[in-house]
Amino acid sequence: MKVKEIIVVEGKDDTQKIKQAVVADTIETNGSAIGDDVLERIRHAYEKRGVIIFTDPDYPGKRIRHIVSEHVPGCKHAFLPKHTAIAKHDKGVGVEHASAEHIREALSAVYEVTEEEDDHLEKADLLPYGLVGGPGASARREKLGERLYIGHTNAKQLVRRLNMFRITKEEVEQVMREIIQEEKDEQ
Repeated sequence: MKVKEIIVVEGKDDTQKIKQAVVADTIETNGSAIGDDVLERIRHAYEKRGVIIFTDPDYPGKRIRHIVSEHVPGCKHAFLPKHTAIAKHDKGVGVEHASAEHIREALSAVYEVTEEEDDHLEKADLLPYGLVGGPGASARREKLGERLYIGHTNAKQLVRRLNMFRITKEEVEQVMREIIQEEKDEQ
């Protein structure tokens, strides 16, 4: 698999892992203290080839994603479910710990941020599926985020991210029906 866009990652270990999975070029942020020179390289890459932000599924990764998105609007986003990026013996989480298959899967499900608000979801749309408050809401949001490749979020972030990536109410309903059925089957 060859990736046209330049992939923004956190460090050199992420670059090595990505290059084992796909043919791609990367820009490394070297952590969350992203310098202006790195942001300028990312902006230039976006103008020339496009950019996919592919950071670790943890707080620093979310922070980096936010910083880059703010400085270079219009980037695409790829997300790894946290459980696919955990190091052996639970010694950290990151892109560098994911399998080549999971990396290819995440890069195949890239989202583009849009500003249009035609089919706008609201918090009330998530209530019938137990995604907001109550027992098991966080676990359900995690499953939903994993299946839609948008990452794990709190309830407020979930609404924002679903709308940001133009995920429709129908798509949410379909995935939640599957999740609820699986929960019933487990009981």
